[in-house]
Amino acid sequence: MLKIFNLNIGRIALLLAIITWLALLFVDLVRLFGAINRMDTGFSPEITWILQTLFFIMVFLFFHNDIKKNEGISFLDLIWKGVSTGLFAAGITLLIRFFYFLLGNSRLSTDPLLKNFFYHVNFGLSTIFLISVALIWRQLILYQKDKNVVQQWQAFEIILLVSMFFVFFNQTTFNYSFIFGLFFIYIFGIILSVNLKWIPYLTFKEKWKSILFLVIILLSTGFLFFHTVTQTEEATVVVSLTENLFLLGLFGFVFIYALFSFLVTLFNLPTSSVFEQKLTEAINFQKLSQSIQPGQSENEVMDILMDSCMSAAYVDAAWLELSPLGENPTVIHQRFISEEDRVEVEEQLKSAKPFKDFLSKEEPKSFEYLTGKIKHPFYKSALIIPLRVNKEVLGHIYLLKEVKDGFNKEMINIISTFVGQASISVENHRLLSEAIRNERYKEELEIAQRVQRSLLPSVLHKNECFDIAGLSEAADEVGGDYYETFQFTPDRFAIIIGDVSGKGTSAAFNMSQMKGVFHTLVQQDLPPSTFLSQANGALGRCLEKNHFITTTYYVIDTATKSINYSRAGHCPTLYYSARKNTCAYLEVDGLGLGILRNSQYSKFIKEKTLQYQPGDIMLMYTDGIIEAKNGQGEEFGFENLQEVLEQNYRLSPEDLVKKIMEKVYEFIGTDTLPDDDYSLLIVKFLK
Repeated sequence: MLKIFNLNIGRIALLLAIITWLALLFVDLVRLFGAINRMDTGFSPEITWILQTLFFIMVFLFFHNDIKKNEGISFLDLIWKGVSTGLFAAGITLLIRFFYFLLGNSRLSTDPLLKNFFYHVNFGLSTIFLISVALIWRQLILYQKDKNVVQQWQAFEIILLVSMFFVFFNQTTFNYSFIFGLFFIYIFGIILSVNLKWIPYLTFKEKWKSILFLVIILLSTGFLFFHTVTQTEEATVVVSLTENLFLLGLFGFVFIYALFSFLVTLFNLPTSSVFEQKLTEAINFQKLSQSIQPGQSENEVMDILMDSCMSAAYVDAAWLELSPLGENPTVIHQRFISEEDRVEVEEQLKSAKPFKDFLSKEEPKSFEYLTGKIKHPFYKSALIIPLRVNKEVLGHIYLLKEVKDGFNKEMINIISTFVGQASISVENHRLLSEAIRNERYKEELEIAQRVQRSLLPSVLHKNECFDIAGLSEAADEVGGDYYETFQFTPDRFAIIIGDVSGKGTSAAFNMSQMKGVFHTLVQQDLPPSTFLSQANGALGRCLEKNHFITTTYYVIDTATKSINYSRAGHCPTLYYSARKNTCAYLEVDGLGLGILRNSQYSKFIKEKTLQYQPGDIMLMYTDGIIEAKNGQGEEFGFENLQEVLEQNYRLSPEDLVKKIMEKVYEFIGTDTLPDDDYSLLIVKFLK
């Protein structure tokens, strides 16, 4: 399979340029050697012109490819490429002149072959410099393209291309056609040199650097041109390479554009700070406009606002004070002023007119800002602008300057624009954040409600020996209370009730894990203490460290009329004994699931057994029932729950559940919202 190589045009062009230059040198040296020895070498002038033109084209392709690869670099870096090429060419030329200075009047100093060699070196260096800088000027001229500029440059390139081949049609140097062509190139170069739209985008510092670079390019161009002219006169040249329309045209274009750029940059220096200020203001305004992002704090918007206001008015000190309704003012940003001076200035502003009236609560709504003089050792003028969000004054921005009347109309208008945009950003940020929170809450709520509905059983298992009823009401839309039953055999049943720490969606999700653990372990028919120990091990690996679950697990055997149970930190079960006609809370020690997550947990779980009699009632509940509070902060408590059961034990489990909840709501009042989940599970033994 053939492999297709990606040709590197730049490297190929460089290689061909070197080969062409060496061929050009060889042809001219052979021709010179023949002229000295009166021999016919057979090399016509056209060979030199062809090699010279090929050399121009190869150098053009190399630098065109090099600049194209670096299109994204800055103006200064682009100009520096021309400066470095110019310094290199001028440096080599100076070394050549110094070399001839050292030779003095020796025989070698007049050797025509050596002079011809250095003549070709100068020709090559000048060509490289001129073409590289001309292509750099092309990038700058076409920085902001329009149809006319592009067409002008394309026409100029065609003219330069024609000038390369001009020597084939006119071998006489500096005749009328040559001078006319040179003049035409210079006029076109002047027309193109007015395209200097890149200069205003330089900062003040960058303009000084560009002036230095342009001076170096001007000096390099002038020096190389002077050396080319003098060397052409001194060297023994059979076919002139430098008296070429293309080369001399480039000398003029490079010099003219560098001169125009130098003068315009120099004259733009006084206005650089104004342009930079406007550019900064535009960037700051854009930042304020784009600062409405989810998750971004209002404090970040205020930080951008402070920087924008200070740079717009050249402020010496500033601070931003927020004063929401019903809250004390808070300084969130403070720049270039000590706390002592800030307090001193603020007290002076609040006590002196006209700032006193402006900062009062009875502030005139028509005033958008206030500026004036202040009496302070350092600061002489102040500007105060309120920050309004949804017609509410959120705070004030204080700007200080060390000169009197330091704030002009333009500064104030710009700052007012920044403040207005920041107010919009803050208001939109609040609306956006609220909308995102509400949407997320709705999605979580829908999921949690489905989970909550699936947690509670639709049917509670029982037989003819007992009746059972349950109820669960969440304080929020979802809750963390849980109860369920399981039937082992016709006579044996498991009952569980639990409460996860916390409430809301997280509690509901944790209780769903409890449901999964229950359904897994209950099928093993474990004793209550063993069941809770294994449940603790399972839940300990999935519950967060700050979460735990309280629960009580019962195994009822109607054949033996026994209740076997263990408690894991849950509320004690209220038990009504029909034989004794008394109510009492079943006491048994136990630690909540997830509190202790190691093998030692089983030591903290106890198991008890009791025998029930017909008419007995077992009331299971969560702490939301006994901790329900009325308007005075009093809890419903264990006593009230016990009293309700003692007075209503004759009711069925369903009616008893309703009666208890009725008493709870009667206690807390209709205007009080429950602050925890309410859950009840009541078992009444029939026989």
